[in-house]
Amino acid sequence: MDNWHTICSEKDLVPNIGICALVAGKQVAVFNCTRTGSLYAVSNYDPIGKANILSRGIIGSLEDKPYVASPLYKQHFNLETGECLEEPVHKIEVYPVREQDGQIQVQAAEAVAA
Repeated sequence: MDNWHTICSEKDLVPNIGICALVAGKQVAVFNCTRTGSLYAVSNYDPIGKANILSRGIIGSLEDKPYVASPLYKQHFNLETGECLEEPVHKIEVYPVREQDGQIQVQAAEAVAA
């Protein structure tokens, strides 16, 4: 399935700062993490704080795993798996993301279930 959605230019994605994009009707938080050299796309919805806010979170790593810390209650969500590190019963969707010809693209149909 080739359901890639272009969300912005590579030059518009500031390193280590999230952006929010509407992809197939869902808010997606996208990050360019310089620590790992990878792009990440996760649901923008914080299931604990019950708000679309994760794109405004701070990214970093714990035990060599990349995370985003929610700006509301500071829980850490793994950017690779979506799992909440403090409360594993909570999980956010994770989306495939890529850079293609200078454009950042997210594949919405391949989300990992939350």
